[in-house]
Amino acid sequence: MSQMQPRPAEFRHVRRYGLILLVVALALAIWGVASRVHSRDQLGKETAEQAVPVVLVQKPAVSPPSEDLVLPGNVQAFVEAPIFARTSGYLRTWYTDIGDAVRKGQLMAEIDTPEVDQQLRQARADLETAKANSDLAHITDIRWKGLLANQAVSQQDADTRAGQAAASGAQAASAQANVARLEELESFKRIVAPFDGVVTARNTDIGALIAAGQTSGNALFRVADTRKLRIYIDVPEPYAPKAKPGVEVELRFNEHPGKDYPATLVRTARALDPSLRTLRVELQVDNSQGELFPGAYAEAHFKLPGSTSTYRVPATALIFRAQGLQVATVGPDNKAHLHTIIQGRDFGTSIEVMSGVTADDQVIINPPDSLTDGGEVKIAPPPKQKSS
Repeated sequence: MSQMQPRPAEFRHVRRYGLILLVVALALAIWGVASRVHSRDQLGKETAEQAVPVVLVQKPAVSPPSEDLVLPGNVQAFVEAPIFARTSGYLRTWYTDIGDAVRKGQLMAEIDTPEVDQQLRQARADLETAKANSDLAHITDIRWKGLLANQAVSQQDADTRAGQAAASGAQAASAQANVARLEELESFKRIVAPFDGVVTARNTDIGALIAAGQTSGNALFRVADTRKLRIYIDVPEPYAPKAKPGVEVELRFNEHPGKDYPATLVRTARALDPSLRTLRVELQVDNSQGELFPGAYAEAHFKLPGSTSTYRVPATALIFRAQGLQVATVGPDNKAHLHTIIQGRDFGTSIEVMSGVTADDQVIINPPDSLTDGGEVKIAPPPKQKSS
């Protein structure tokens, strides 16, 4: 039997189906290649976008026209003095105790000085002897001068008598000075107040041995004038030029919460402490009501004039590199630009910038370590404010 030959119509259908399948296969192949190329391009673009750092920016703040500087202070009496003994002996009695108000010249205590009393009596006796010897030598000198005029004695003998008279006079003057010295010591038996004030310490009692002189720990009393107080404060070097006499200050004390005491800066040391780099200033405050105490801790609030020509940026914006202290800003081209700045005062959370930035700059906060000058950056949107 002869094989059956396909008919022309069936052959055309088979070939058509084959072409359709081939076209579909080619289309699938092209779609797959295009899809892979697109995915690769998309991945590259996303990688490039993720490589661009996202930064937060903030404009520099203009320094305020005035600043509130808070510093600790030490309160002292306007005048305060320890009272020492100028003569030795035993305390006979005392008349004032701590907290007593005293007037200048008021008797505070008396010292019994038996040794000084005896020395004074002996000195007075020696003075009388010296005066008698001086009078006798003076009379003898006059007589010998008369004899010399009659040439009854030699010039040498007359000169000897004159010298003895002069020496006796000098001894009498020395004895007189010794008596005055001891009388002065006698007057020191009376301890008197050197000025109007309050007795803040009494370090002696009846019968205590008193040693003359100023040695550590042997002050009999301490007197302080507390009607006006001095407050000493050490101002840091950056603020020293603005701390001038006449600046108004508000004082606050822990023992008087919620109350301010006005004080005035009256003088400065006009020199910095080389070890602390601070300027010692003195304030004065009225204490006629007696509310404040010497030795207290004071919190001084200075109202200092500011500088509106400087700016402040967050401390987290600083970049420390070999080129010096820098900050980074974002320009209109979304490129980072590094600026070298001159730092002023350090406020802890912010830094004063003397030069290097302007009010329109967008300063990058927390710049990444990889940030370079001219590098592309992306500005993050500002955080949304939470509704209350």
